[in-house]
Amino acid sequence: MRLRAGLCPGLSAEAVRLLRASGVRTVVDLVSSDLEETARKCSLSYKALVAIRRVLLAQFSAFPVSGADLYEELKTTTAILSTGIQSLDKLLDSGLYTGELTELVGAPGTGKTQVCLSIAACAAQFLKQSVLYVDSTGGVTAARLLQLLELKTEDKQEQAEALQRIQVVRVFDAYRLLDVLQEYRISVAQQITCASPPAKVVLVDSIAAVVCPLLGRRQPDGMALMMQVAWELKAIARECGVAVVLTNHVTRDTSNGSLKPALGRSWSFVPSTRVLLKDSKDSSGKVTAGRIASLVKSPRQATETEVELDLGNGELTESSLTTSGE
Repeated sequence: MRLRAGLCPGLSAEAVRLLRASGVRTVVDLVSSDLEETARKCSLSYKALVAIRRVLLAQFSAFPVSGADLYEELKTTTAILSTGIQSLDKLLDSGLYTGELTELVGAPGTGKTQVCLSIAACAAQFLKQSVLYVDSTGGVTAARLLQLLELKTEDKQEQAEALQRIQVVRVFDAYRLLDVLQEYRISVAQQITCASPPAKVVLVDSIAAVVCPLLGRRQPDGMALMMQVAWELKAIARECGVAVVLTNHVTRDTSNGSLKPALGRSWSFVPSTRVLLKDSKDSSGKVTAGRIASLVKSPRQATETEVELDLGNGELTESSLTTSGE
């Protein structure tokens, strides 16, 4: 912030002029300068400069916060939500953490959408939480959600109530995705009352489907738009206390032929946790019905850990659908 007359008591127009003449033009310049030398250069009172700096620090600097206070705030604002798949919860250190972005990466057919559907059904049925499901591939249908819910409960009323907690929004370009995210964040910030409470889980399936078409030489603004989407997702997770789950494609690394997440290096810093889904193979190398989940990035767990996922009905049992955390 630039120094100007009246910014604080004692900071007159003449004092601002003298300070600027000595190269002190902003609040940061003043509070970080040697006041004795500044007073001598500007022919100002050292005592007056000390008083001005004290007022500026009180007005514009952040109050110190101890680590204990931050920990207490974290305990009261962070929840851990089950994914509905016991082995995946174990891989993620008990489940999805609110305030964070979790990314599911994999080739087509590795179960990314199925895991998202399981998360939505678990949150809506057993955790009684509202879910915002942003579908960019057209892979989400009420029939698939109902099929999962029927595995969890036979009560038709409970199934209907769970379906009502899941809001599905279809988007087919990044601009519409931005609109949906901004509308949601604004509605939560303004605490607009609606038929259902704000979603505790936001799923975007898939982020690559709407961002990849914008990347390349023909789209010079594509990278900026991608990072705007990333900022909105992080703001939703942090400000709204939401667990955000994304799905992403994989591409082939030209240097060694291995698979890597799409959207490039800039996007790799966006998710807090990244899980790679891949096909399970038997001893002969034949692909089986199961799936393997490998932890690629995590702020808590050791990476390169793998677990087997049963995306049929083997693990979608009520015993695995628990909520932990504060």
